[in-house]
Amino acid sequence: MIRVRKAVLPAAGFGTRFLPATKVVPKELLPIVDKPTIQYIMEEVVAAGIEEVILITGREKGSIEDHFDTSGELENHLKKKGRKDLLKIVQEISEMVTLVSVRQKEPLGLGHAVLCAKKTIGDEPFAVLLGDDLIDAGVPCIRQMMDAYEETGASSNHPNAMIAVQKVPRSETHLYGIIKGRKVKDRLYRVEEMVEKPEKGTAPSNLAIIGRYILPSQIFGILEKIPPDRKGEIQLTEGLRILNQRASIYGYEFTGDRYDAGDKLGYLQANIAFGLKHPELGPKLRRYLKTLTL
Repeated sequence: MIRVRKAVLPAAGFGTRFLPATKVVPKELLPIVDKPTIQYIMEEVVAAGIEEVILITGREKGSIEDHFDTSGELENHLKKKGRKDLLKIVQEISEMVTLVSVRQKEPLGLGHAVLCAKKTIGDEPFAVLLGDDLIDAGVPCIRQMMDAYEETGASSNHPNAMIAVQKVPRSETHLYGIIKGRKVKDRLYRVEEMVEKPEKGTAPSNLAIIGRYILPSQIFGILEKIPPDRKGEIQLTEGLRILNQRASIYGYEFTGDRYDAGDKLGYLQANIAFGLKHPELGPKLRRYLKTLTL
């Protein structure tokens, strides 16, 4: 059994759905209440026991790395002001996890972003977490998957893969990648087929693929040989289809509340949900919401 020790966080996209807000500020740093979106993802990784994060960034995304680095000037300012509470928060961010940054020169699809991590990952299974999917769960989503992954008997000789899935309304299946799968135990499915955004009424199930993956290193050799699609992008889904012919791919139906922070409505929903749970702001926000005439 090989333990999952590393995670890949793709963060090289332009964030066009949030323009003009993302013209200068990376979408990954847009706040959910008082923390950047990507920090929630990083906290999930740390809570799951993963030791190293490979951040796939693009041009003009250096501020993401800066956020997780030390900030001597800010720390000295907080010390002088006696703000030990804020100083502790700032210092904890820079000490969260070992972070390696890899530049993706062009945003050429999720498959290409994953491929950029090949040299850093080496020959071991790894997690992939997409920053648009915020998942609020008692046990971190990727930790749930790691536990289920170990139960599948994955090893260097039997390189299984796992993808997170969630049931969505049938009327929304055309918005997601959807799996066709055979249930092998509670919340675990053996994936037989993956369909990217099927036409309305044609989806093989209502189990949607969500942005959490555990992949074997064999995926790199597959992604290297996949030709770009019509948009010039290398798609991870196509790589998974090929991998599914050589290894077992499982879909894990995680527990927790998922928010699409890459969508304006989902982003607002996440801010409200996390705001209501905030120890300082929660009660005030709840009182305010009750005053609204909707």
